[in-house]
Amino acid sequence: MFRSCLICTDLSDGLYRFVEFVPDLAANGLTKIVFLHSVPVWTEGNVPRIDTDKIEAAKARLSEALANVPETVEVEIEVPSGRAAETIPNLAKQHQSEVILTGTPIRSLLQEKIFGSTSLELAKSTSTPVMILRPQLISTYTCEELKLRCRNLWRYLLIPYNDGNSAKYLIERIKDYASDRPENSLDQCLLLWAIEETSGRRGVPTEYRVEEANKRIAEVKADLEDHLKLQVNTKVSIGNPLMEILETAVTEDISAIATSYVTRGALLDWTAPSFADEILRNSWFPVLFFSPEQ
Repeated sequence: MFRSCLICTDLSDGLYRFVEFVPDLAANGLTKIVFLHSVPVWTEGNVPRIDTDKIEAAKARLSEALANVPETVEVEIEVPSGRAAETIPNLAKQHQSEVILTGTPIRSLLQEKIFGSTSLELAKSTSTPVMILRPQLISTYTCEELKLRCRNLWRYLLIPYNDGNSAKYLIERIKDYASDRPENSLDQCLLLWAIEETSGRRGVPTEYRVEEANKRIAEVKADLEDHLKLQVNTKVSIGNPLMEILETAVTEDISAIATSYVTRGALLDWTAPSFADEILRNSWFPVLFFSPEQ
């Protein structure tokens, strides 16, 4: 689905292990892989300065990525000084990365507001898609398990759909990136429309809403199949949308959950977090987040 990626690691999140699996990452169709670690400015003393010792140590640790590189792949290592939330978008633009890989722990909304989350901040500050993985899982995979994960990052996408603005935007972004995808990349996707029994227009029977959803989702399926020549499966279910998404990801052997975000303003984002935020906070599955246009 992508040909170039920027892999961001703080060297404690497990993502640094990807340096051992460059050939497997390349099996997805990647031809350029950049590994990035941002070193904070050293603030001890009166004058902040670049911590050259940590920069050199990080470069040495990531240099393993250069040891086993296929001829068709370009690999680079970047260790800038500064805040990750600032260096990542800049380097993604510089290297023309089509997707950013990063990690984030599961946190509540309150914890994010207090402690911050580089991944969530990044997802809303760049137009580059961001794939977010759980460090707890990446750290515990055996080498064989991680090898398979690297080969199947976006093989089978679960796409939540409800005909809203974010859902329509998500479909268009997937079409943009997958229309000229490399081989051995995106093989199929599953469109899931989860209907809450307590939601919807008053007096409209659930059966009618299910019928309406099946009709609309069939149109989206036909559009994706026509544009992408892709196997598209569909499912309409009744229940809590978040729970339905997470359960379906398990039962359908999903590689990653795709989602998107349409910003509504800082105050509203604080008081009423978007559904995409809920997926990012709660999913143990990798989440491929298509950022809003800047």
